[in-house]
Amino acid sequence: MIHLIWVALICIGFVFAAAQGNIEVVTKAAFDGATTGVTVCFGLISVLVFWMGMMKLAEDAGLLQKISKLLSPLVAYLFPDVPRNHPAMGYILSNMSANLLGLGNAATPMGIKAMQELQTLNPDKQSATPAMCTLLALNTASITLIPTTLIAIRLNFHSAHPAEIVGTTLVATAIATFAAIAADRWYRNRELRRRPPLKPPTQTSLPPSTSSAPTSVASSSAPPVSTPAVPRTGITATKGRDITWKG
Repeated sequence: MIHLIWVALICIGFVFAAAQGNIEVVTKAAFDGATTGVTVCFGLISVLVFWMGMMKLAEDAGLLQKISKLLSPLVAYLFPDVPRNHPAMGYILSNMSANLLGLGNAATPMGIKAMQELQTLNPDKQSATPAMCTLLALNTASITLIPTTLIAIRLNFHSAHPAEIVGTTLVATAIATFAAIAADRWYRNRELRRRPPLKPPTQTSLPPSTSSAPTSVASSSAPPVSTPAVPRTGITATKGRDITWKG
């Protein structure tokens, strides 16, 4: 869907530029944008390599493990339907730790691996589970302590104070994270209320007992036994005298 939107925007821009007779402006803007993109990418390489190295040092020193332990109670609360010892929990903790340090490029592979592990717990492979929705919300609006990428972009464009956005970024991302968690909790509770309650099994749903089966078969297959008629008169075998029965 995203590629269709971009193709539509490019085609609409060309059509409007051709209608106004400014097609050369579109061509110049395309080449200028490509040049700026390459320049920004080269400017980001040094900063991203530096912070990726710092993250590797922090991982080897055990800092990420300590951050993961601090976040584990929060993750257990946010993902109650994921087992604590499941591999997805480790990837979720790594994703959140990388987002805290502003390393979006490092957090993306961890988020993808976490989604793949959560898919193994998904009973319906065609729809996302609540845990997947929670992870997507947290990855999109995550608290960022050090906005590494934004600082690198500001440095590339010769900002006088590239790190002055740390405080405002922290406040903005904290508000976004709390809003994402609140929305996730609300939708979770609404889905739980919409689920129909489980009905207890009725007596008719139980299978017939095996002890009554032979009796029913015998009663259906055997011919009915008629009771012999009792005579109104007769002689008893024990007393040998005539007894007249009164009807």
